[in-house]
Amino acid sequence: MVHHSGSIQSFKQQKGMHTSISEIIKEKSLKPSRRSLPCLAQSQTHPQNLNHILSLPPLSRPTPLARSTSPSCTPITHKTAEDGRDQYTEESEAGAYGSRTDQSLLIQKPSTRSRLETRTESLQENNPVGPSGLVFRDGKKRIDYILVYKKSSLQVEKRCTFERNLRAEGLMLEKEPSLTNSDIMFVKIHAPWDTLCKYAEQMNIRMPFRKKCYFTDWKNKAMGRFQLRLRQLKSWLPKNPMKLDKEALPDLEETDCYTAPFSRARMHHFTIINRETFFSNSTRSRIVHHVLQRTKYEDAKSKIGINRLLGNGTYEAAFPPHEGGYRSRHSIKTHGALNHRHLLYERWARWGMWYKYQPLDLIRRYFGEKIGLYFAWLGWYTGMLIPAALVGLLVFLYGLFTMDSSQVSKEICEANTTIMCPMCERNCSPWRLSDSCIYAKVTHLFDNGGTVFFAIFMAIWATVFLEFWKRRRAELTYDWDLIDWEEEEEELRPQFEAKYSRLERVNPISGKPEPFQPFTDKLSRLMVSVSGIFFMISLVLTAVFAVVVFRLIAMEHFASFKWEFVRKNWQFATSGTAVCINFMIIMSLNVVYEKVAYLLTNLEHPRTESEWENSFALKMFLFQFVNLNSSTFYIAFFLGRFAGRPGKYNKLFKRWRLEECHPSGCLIDLCLQMGVIMVLKQIWNNFMELGYPLLQNWWSRRKIKKGGQNVESKVLLPQWDKDWNLQPMNAHGLVDEYLEMVLQFGFTTIFVAAFPLAPLLALLNNIIEIRLDAYKFVTQWRRPMPARATDIGIWHGILEWIGVLAVITNAFVIAITSDYIPRFVYAFKYGPCVDKGYRHEKCLRGYMNSSLSVFDMGDEEKGHRYCRYRDYRAPPWSPEPYDFTLQFWHVLAARLAFIIVFEHLVFGIKSFIAYLIPDMPKDLCDRMRREKYLMQEMMYEAELEHLQKERKKNGRQYHHEWP
Repeated sequence: MVHHSGSIQSFKQQKGMHTSISEIIKEKSLKPSRRSLPCLAQSQTHPQNLNHILSLPPLSRPTPLARSTSPSCTPITHKTAEDGRDQYTEESEAGAYGSRTDQSLLIQKPSTRSRLETRTESLQENNPVGPSGLVFRDGKKRIDYILVYKKSSLQVEKRCTFERNLRAEGLMLEKEPSLTNSDIMFVKIHAPWDTLCKYAEQMNIRMPFRKKCYFTDWKNKAMGRFQLRLRQLKSWLPKNPMKLDKEALPDLEETDCYTAPFSRARMHHFTIINRETFFSNSTRSRIVHHVLQRTKYEDAKSKIGINRLLGNGTYEAAFPPHEGGYRSRHSIKTHGALNHRHLLYERWARWGMWYKYQPLDLIRRYFGEKIGLYFAWLGWYTGMLIPAALVGLLVFLYGLFTMDSSQVSKEICEANTTIMCPMCERNCSPWRLSDSCIYAKVTHLFDNGGTVFFAIFMAIWATVFLEFWKRRRAELTYDWDLIDWEEEEEELRPQFEAKYSRLERVNPISGKPEPFQPFTDKLSRLMVSVSGIFFMISLVLTAVFAVVVFRLIAMEHFASFKWEFVRKNWQFATSGTAVCINFMIIMSLNVVYEKVAYLLTNLEHPRTESEWENSFALKMFLFQFVNLNSSTFYIAFFLGRFAGRPGKYNKLFKRWRLEECHPSGCLIDLCLQMGVIMVLKQIWNNFMELGYPLLQNWWSRRKIKKGGQNVESKVLLPQWDKDWNLQPMNAHGLVDEYLEMVLQFGFTTIFVAAFPLAPLLALLNNIIEIRLDAYKFVTQWRRPMPARATDIGIWHGILEWIGVLAVITNAFVIAITSDYIPRFVYAFKYGPCVDKGYRHEKCLRGYMNSSLSVFDMGDEEKGHRYCRYRDYRAPPWSPEPYDFTLQFWHVLAARLAFIIVFEHLVFGIKSFIAYLIPDMPKDLCDRMRREKYLMQEMMYEAELEHLQKERKKNGRQYHHEWP
């Protein structure tokens, strides 16, 4: 044991300056704070039957083999026993584990298939839970990771070298043939105690101290009588039905303690009562995955890591095993949970739990902090959508109840004598304005007096959502012990290490040499990547242009359609078919975008996994955001703006007349575009997330049954065989999950002024999305590698950027797309209430007539010489016919002024709210500072106690003071 004199001297000085730790505890009455890791091994609680299933009764062990002088990897040979069964034998998996491993820890010979089935049956008799004990054949060594390969694979040499190097790193391997596929072989990996300690120290994994837990909320004693009475009153009220019952989730009842990076030199500081439970399942899997990522399979520097072996077909899959089945024949209320997976299914993934809060601590413990943060963010986003959905619904209902009393709708419905100019060139004829009565009423549902208020509300809502999420994230990172976990502790990607292994520089943080990417190389790769991004965005714009051309062609055909219903509603038919075609183009191009983004990201050679994921996420967002919203931007800001006027229409390629807006405006087209794409995309995403994996897993089970393998029941299959038949998690991790929600957030905020029901649709989708994702993670996917993260990565910056863009787009939608500004100008400048102020709908009397200009068609056509069109132009009999009137310039000036005032007002409110809401709660800051102080005192007493024990053990005289 090495003790640093500088640290000891600092501890001694602190001891003289401060009171003892026992006096501090006596002085303050402290309330438990929720931290991630339990303080004692007993606090790592499992469901009632979890310990039983994870530690099966040990089987009778065969005589250990003699230790081999060097690790070997002999291909498995196929034999035929006398009874006709297939028999598989292989050499011992014993490696050179050094002096720390004795003969009893060597891995034994694999059994034959018949003996495997016999052992499975005996386990079923002795343990009614099932054969999925997740241990080696000796019944003791826990399985931490599973590798899968085909016996027919030609990459035998690479696999043998890789497995030999894994043993040299301290891992223990055992092979097992599949019961469902004779060509599949499983490699079970176990990390011994010494290996776990070694890599836990290298990876700076924080583990709990051995000392007594010191809680931090010292304000509990100072709580006033009012707060105590308020607590008593709350205890008398009915329980919140959304909260999870702690009796149903005993696993969430954790005690607390301080944590520090694990160190073998200071192992006496940590709580190590039971070595089997000191490192959790997720931590063990992370350590094994770390080793797999950095083990060579050939002598070349680039030939390294399990990812390359998965890519070249050496291995078919690599995953940590699930902790058992997720279903049980017995009720969880009476018999308890079989394992964490069963507990997650019953209390989280079932559809009957849709109204309950999520067990985030249990999700984090089973899937890791990264996935836990995703579900925490998704739950927070869904909860914040509730007020937005309610306000949007109220705005929509306001438009619904005022639809018949709207002055504009009345004028349109009563305009039986107003003849409108033809909407297209060849097949359209003049029509009456009253024919669009229903169109005008539907437009009023979304374009009414509440539109501006709702746009301001949603801009503020987006800021409040992000600011309060920062506070929620800070609490989670504290509870999950991620405060001191920084990106500097993140490992380099094996591909980056292999590519730039010859170029090294000293890391300014750690002071150690590491591979380095030159600036010129990084810049050149980045330029190629940016060029690829612009090319794909130009491809999107080309697809949007094709949809615009389709709208122009379809407009002529639907106007002369045989069916009267289609001919009468040809604008709806044109917009509806264009939206559907646009949706199909969007979903088709998304497949291409994903492959291009993956290629460009690998070309950049990011340094760490988080950098790779952030780069890939940014590309995917840019591609899909432009792909999804480009047509929406066209309808909102370009449709009908450059159509021209009767007698002087603008034409595309001098052939197709540009489309113009309805007399009620283009807002209804924007609503239709948003509604159809949002609903169809959510349905498609939900099918691809759950329906597609269900179909794949069903097809796998069907092939197993059709193949006629000798498997009596699925229950008899070991857990690794069941996991192999599940679908792997997406290769891009959580990028697809976040991307779907972030794009939805954009739809909910960017054009919300045109579609106030967007938050309600998003809320309903997210309630389903949470349970879909939960069901998928627990039942349909293999267990992902538990990863750590302190935030949601680059997605937070993207959400803030969307919030800024939403303010700008909503200002333009209200000013340009809707009729709010023209109605406002008419009421205050040209209407009957000019001197009385804008008081009620009667002030808009005559608005429709003032917004329509007159065109002279020349020849009498069906008894009408003049027709009306939507614009502010002089009549044909004026001195300057068809020139813009003064009202046009008034409206234009009002629109520009509204955009400036709206943006500055909303940005000012957003900035003020962001300033008022701190990123971290004050009580959390106080807790963290106090814990840091208490931890220093605790480390001093732990070191002093250890030194005194050492002196006493050596028979030396010792004192209570530091020597």
